[in-house]
Amino acid sequence: MATKETKQRGRPRSFDRETALEQAVRSFWERGYEATSISDLTRAMGISAPSLYAAFGDKRALFDEVVVEYGRLYGGFLSRAVAEEPTARRGVERALREAAAEYTLPGRPRGCLVISAALNISPASAEVADSLREMRLTNVRAIAAAIRADIASGELPPDADAGALAAFIGAVIQGMSQQARDGAERTELEAIAELALKAWPRKAGGASR
Repeated sequence: MATKETKQRGRPRSFDRETALEQAVRSFWERGYEATSISDLTRAMGISAPSLYAAFGDKRALFDEVVVEYGRLYGGFLSRAVAEEPTARRGVERALREAAAEYTLPGRPRGCLVISAALNISPASAEVADSLREMRLTNVRAIAAAIRADIASGELPPDADAGALAAFIGAVIQGMSQQARDGAERTELEAIAELALKAWPRKAGGASR
């Protein structure tokens, strides 16, 4: 009977899974996917390798969960801004300002995990790079869709290039992330955002807001 009860209960988990996952987020955010080893992860998470594999699977499975958690806690501001603001310009303006703040917030790794985690990645980890690239492209496509909606409504001129403008904003955000990792402060990133917004098309009669 005692044996049966032991099997039903299983071995109790000796760590808090959410806390360990948060530490994994920080490790991948700081070092990137390729440079973060299992020993780095177990040290940061405060667990053994067998516990990591039992709770999260292998390194790739853990990273996939980390990306979801990162988006939930830190990285969803761009898509929210574009979805919630009434025009593409206002959504992009909000996203750029929030990026300047989020990428330089004290107590966190600098920049964006989705942008930086797959830099200098080997062919063996190409699927990780492809997955993160698709996430970035999804954001660019959302910006382009908002721009096309503004063109259709007359908020932007009919000759505005939605694809090129969205790609430009995506490049600015990626550049802001890298600048933050290189040590740029919030005010410097805000200045970059201001300059980027000057490239926004104007509708007849004044600036598009």
